[in-house]
Amino acid sequence: MRLGIHLPQYGRASSAHAITKVAVRAEELGFQDVWVSDHVVVPADQGYPSPYLFEPLLSLAWAAAATTRVRLGTSVLVVPHHHPLSMANSLASLDRLSGGRLTLGVGVGWSAGEFAALDQDFASRGKRMDEALDVYRSAWETDPVSHDGPHYRFTDMKLQPKPQARIPIWVGGGADAAIRRAARHDGYQGISTEPAEMAKLIQRLKDEGAGDDFVISYRTGWDPNGMDPSQIREEAEAYAAAGVHHVVSAPWRSSTDEWIDSMEQLTELVPFEPAG
Repeated sequence: MRLGIHLPQYGRASSAHAITKVAVRAEELGFQDVWVSDHVVVPADQGYPSPYLFEPLLSLAWAAAATTRVRLGTSVLVVPHHHPLSMANSLASLDRLSGGRLTLGVGVGWSAGEFAALDQDFASRGKRMDEALDVYRSAWETDPVSHDGPHYRFTDMKLQPKPQARIPIWVGGGADAAIRRAARHDGYQGISTEPAEMAKLIQRLKDEGAGDDFVISYRTGWDPNGMDPSQIREEAEAYAAAGVHHVVSAPWRSSTDEWIDSMEQLTELVPFEPAG
């Protein structure tokens, strides 16, 4: 199993210094990647997530500037919030500036209040995401690029620089449409799913055409400073047995030192393949 860590991009622990320090320590410890979440705004009457949230791609660029090897990931980028050409440009730039280290976790989003504040249609978000992902790939691989779809249209546009490497796309979500969508791309980013259900979900992905090189990733709240360590060990074994290849852990500590302590303990509890 490969192991990733969420950066202190949110809540009380978050700061420029915290993001840098955690990214550097993650690289030293052999974590595969560092991760961020995406919300533009948070409705005041919504209890989750923390409204104190640094912009995700700027946070990853900040982490990339302090490191050389650890990969960078979004868990998840809410694709329908962003115009696909603008976002394709930002993602390509981040990948190029970081030396080809980006993994793109994507989702359709769930906060109707956030969509309303951004003046975007909530009901069409799945179809718009499908089209946006097609635009990303076309813009990253074709020059000039044209697109004529139900939501986005443009002709002979140049988007440069291109990504340094092929950016893997991992799709999140539990609905049937999300499973079908994920199987067309490079991986799946799961959340809030018990190991037995995860095994069934993985079989559904295979039935939809996910191949041997398809990555199954799971995001969890493993935090040795707030959980029984035996629970983390048991869950790690269960998810590995279910077919999970990669785990993103998101601690809920309120200081940088506590966050790093949780990371260090995690490397002792979970058998993982250190990044090369």
